[in-house]
Amino acid sequence: MARLTIAGVGSLLVAIAVAGISAVPQTPAPQSAKPASQRPAEIELVIRADAGRPPRLAVPDFVALTPDAAEAARTIGQVLWDDLNFEREFYLIPRDTYGTIPAAQAIEQIPFAAWRELGADGLIFGTVQRTGDTLQVQVRLFDVATGRSALAREYSGTASNPRLYAHTASDDVHLQQRALRGVARSKLAFVSDRSGERAEGFDVKEVFVSDYDGANQRRVTNSRQLNLGRSWSPDGRAVAYTSFRLVVPDIFISRIYEGILENPLKGVGGNYLPVWSPDGTRIAFFSNRDGNPEIYVMNRDGSGLRRLTNHPAVDSTPTWSPTGAQIAFTSDRAGQPQIYVMNSDDGSGLRRLTDESYADRATWSPAPYNEIAFAARTDTGYDIKVLDLATNSVHQITQGMGSNESPAYSPSGRHLAFTSRRGGQTQVYVIGRDGRGEHQVTTEGSNYSPAWSR
Repeated sequence: MARLTIAGVGSLLVAIAVAGISAVPQTPAPQSAKPASQRPAEIELVIRADAGRPPRLAVPDFVALTPDAAEAARTIGQVLWDDLNFEREFYLIPRDTYGTIPAAQAIEQIPFAAWRELGADGLIFGTVQRTGDTLQVQVRLFDVATGRSALAREYSGTASNPRLYAHTASDDVHLQQRALRGVARSKLAFVSDRSGERAEGFDVKEVFVSDYDGANQRRVTNSRQLNLGRSWSPDGRAVAYTSFRLVVPDIFISRIYEGILENPLKGVGGNYLPVWSPDGTRIAFFSNRDGNPEIYVMNRDGSGLRRLTNHPAVDSTPTWSPTGAQIAFTSDRAGQPQIYVMNSDDGSGLRRLTDESYADRATWSPAPYNEIAFAARTDTGYDIKVLDLATNSVHQITQGMGSNESPAYSPSGRHLAFTSRRGGQTQVYVIGRDGRGEHQVTTEGSNYSPAWSR
């Protein structure tokens, strides 16, 4: 059985406040958690279903091997079901249909025949044991037809965040069974006015982070000022944003697991909406430092500043291509805002991408997709559209419920976060790139500008 130690969630840094930024409990970066070993048989066995339908999985409650692990066991089972269901690679058999099947307390007791009668192709069986502040979690995926083990994992670490074990197991199942990098361990960042505070005539907006599904929402700035925009560093350990905490709006970088705040441009010019390059070495942004809003690029420490656009129109909201060779951005040089693209080294190769009545807030998909999502004006307000750069075709993925803006791709490119104003408040939603699976992930206050960690 492959074993993985989960980093201490909450055990390293708790409630540290440095220059107005609060450190949040450390979690492993999505790409960092890898099993130390795995048996060849686990790689070879892939659970299959009849042609034309996805495999049907059952995820009953995990078994608590110690009385104090009961709550964690319930949480891990439910969250794992939700995580697997989110990606839509499997059909998840509803948990309220499991009542007629005897609950197994050990692998030897699993009634595979009963699970076959329920229609399950695969079954996840898990156990949780607690020793002090440490959990040991075992996860097994079985092929119900044969009773063979398709995947076996053991995780150990802190007991403070049971959800992380479910997220890690979900990503392991998707990788091993579907060759898919799941997003269960990824994070969302957004800004929120939920504190209800006002400062200098405007609503205070602070930066928050959460799990991909909106759980564990935590405030990471404490400036009591207006904070705008957001962009995760590629390693998932820092968020860049614009803050009005100085005389002029400027870019700040919050190293959120260390409680460290950086201000690379030192308050020179008004600097807005920073976005990290795919390799994490550069940041693109727009600035009026030369008298007109233009697109700039700098090294992450503020050195190597270069201006890429030079036009009397407003150029704003840059986004990097997956290779870092190009930058797409919004410009109203044609009369109404449209999306343009240029080379990231010198601004050459400029061309217009969209032909909408109004297009803004572009975000470039990660590989293997080659798309740009953006907000476009429609009859009911704004909706999220996606431009296929290979075919120049455009399709709309939100359908006029509220005004939908600020799209942000998941690290896999299969999902988008966005904001929508429905029912009087702006909230963060997520949706599949095919327009399916839409659901709301924030509820408190109004929430803006989501960004998805890579």
